[in-house]
Amino acid sequence: MDQHEEQEFAEYFAARREAVRRMAYMMCGDWHRADDLAQTAFISLHRHWRKVRDKGALDAYVRRTLTRAVIDESRRPWRRERAVEVLPDRPVDNPDVDDSVATKQTLLAALQKVPPKQRAVLVLRFLEGLDVAGVAAVMRCSEGNVKSQSARGLAALREVLGDELGDLRSA
Repeated sequence: MDQHEEQEFAEYFAARREAVRRMAYMMCGDWHRADDLAQTAFISLHRHWRKVRDKGALDAYVRRTLTRAVIDESRRPWRRERAVEVLPDRPVDNPDVDDSVATKQTLLAALQKVPPKQRAVLVLRFLEGLDVAGVAAVMRCSEGNVKSQSARGLAALREVLGDELGDLRSA
C-alpha cells in the first residue's frame, strides 16, 4: 500500500472505529471481545483496501466482516462462557441513572441469550438501522431469511425478557 492509501485508511479508521466497536459490543456483549472483533474487521479491510473500488461501500464491507466474525467466534467452543449473576463490584446508587442503566443492562443481558445469527440480525436491523435488504447484503442471505431470523430473534428476546418486557415498555 502506498502512502496515500495508508492515509485514506487511517482517516476512515479514525472516523469509524468507535461506531464499529459499539456495533461489535451490541452483538457480543463484552467490550474486550468487541475490541478484538472490531480489530478483526479493520484488519480485513486493511488487507483488501486496494481491491475496494467503491469507497462509499466501506461501511457495508466492515459491517459484513464484523458480523461474520461475531458469528464465527460464537461457534468456537472456548467462547462458550457463562455470565455470572452476581457482579464483584457494586456501583454507587444514583436514582437518576439507575433506571436507564437497568434498562440497558436488561436488554443487553437478554440479547446475549438470543442465538448469534438472530442477535446479529436484531442489532443490524434495530440498532444500526439497516433495512431488510441491507441486512441481507451484510449477512449474504436472502431477505426472507432476514425476516424469519428477525421474527425468531424478537420472539426469543420476548421470551427471555418475560415479565421485564412490560417494565421496559414504560421506559
